[in-house]
Amino acid sequence: MLRNKLMAPLGFILAFLLTWEAGVRLTGIQPWLLPAPGRVAVTLWDMLPLLARHSQNTLLAAAAGLLAAVLVALALAALMDFSPWVRQGIYPLLVISQTVPIISVAPLFMIWFGLGILPKVVVVALVCFFPVAVSMVEGMEAADPDMVNLLRVMGFSRWQIIRLVRFPAAMPSFFAGLKIAGTYAVMGAVIGEWLGARSGLGVFMTRATHAYQLDRVFAAIVIISLVSLLIYALIEFFARLAMPWYFNERGND
Repeated sequence: MLRNKLMAPLGFILAFLLTWEAGVRLTGIQPWLLPAPGRVAVTLWDMLPLLARHSQNTLLAAAAGLLAAVLVALALAALMDFSPWVRQGIYPLLVISQTVPIISVAPLFMIWFGLGILPKVVVVALVCFFPVAVSMVEGMEAADPDMVNLLRVMGFSRWQIIRLVRFPAAMPSFFAGLKIAGTYAVMGAVIGEWLGARSGLGVFMTRATHAYQLDRVFAAIVIISLVSLLIYALIEFFARLAMPWYFNERGND
């Protein structure tokens, strides 16, 4: 069944790459303008050790920022559920914060925190925070009201209700938002490295772009996509560990 699901996207990707390769060869486009996939593959293989070293820094910033975003989002979601007044005050600010382009404020973090890993972690956390927080808040609100009322009648505290009912009910929404955030994490780290860093895939891409080595740029894009897919797969794995009942029900549908 998994093989059948993969056949269609793999077929489209293969057709796209073949069309790209044929178009470059037939039109004679120069490699500095648009390299062929075959040239990108050779460059990727030759530059793999260097790309691996740069990927370590990018992956570290992405993982640390994603973890920070998750921890803050969980705490804030619990606080907003505990206090409707806090939710009314903070939730609109979360929405408004998404109207500010992250690339416009990222240079400020470079000025405040330097060129180390911290500004990249902050950028990633800001990029990943919103989908996790919103999905968690909405998921907690979707908890079974009858179960919530039953626990209230039985004398359970608000925090106990959050822990026993609302948090478990929000898990499907939480992991859905986390998957989105996970794919954003590497992108956020690369954006931070574009603006200022000593190493990382963003730095590698910037240097290659300035030298018109677009085959190296595309090679880095391939690595970024693979790392993002790896993070997505890990989140899916942990989701299945945390919610076996949910996936069993989906499998029975």
